[in-house]
Amino acid sequence: MTCMIDDPMGNSVACPFCSASGATLGNPLAYALFDRYPVTPGHLLILPRRHVADWFETTAEERAAIWALADEARALLLRSYQPDGFNLGVNVGEAAGQTVFHVHLHVIPRYRGDVPDPRGGIRAVIPSRQQY
Repeated sequence: MTCMIDDPMGNSVACPFCSASGATLGNPLAYALFDRYPVTPGHLLILPRRHVADWFETTAEERAAIWALADEARALLLRSYQPDGFNLGVNVGEAAGQTVFHVHLHVIPRYRGDVPDPRGGIRAVIPSRQQY
């Protein structure tokens, strides 16, 4: 059975994350795969296997499984890409930038010099609030 979601235009489309094909890491409740449109080399997504749109609707067990894979993802990325840091983030809702309504945690490796001024990290989603 194919899981269907609404795209930004209101069309019903197959959820691109309900299949764990291409998974790099996994456990019984979650899996990780490389982002098709990476922000930086090595950008991974960690997702619950169950289709759920909102982070706050995941179970405690799913969250624990996701965070366990975040540790594994970090180790993998350190070995394979040697990043200098990481950003972790979840977009919840359209107003927060969520475009695929299947929960996913972004694990974004960061590299010295990848942006002119990284200060503020994820605060940069609202540029006027990046510096404090």
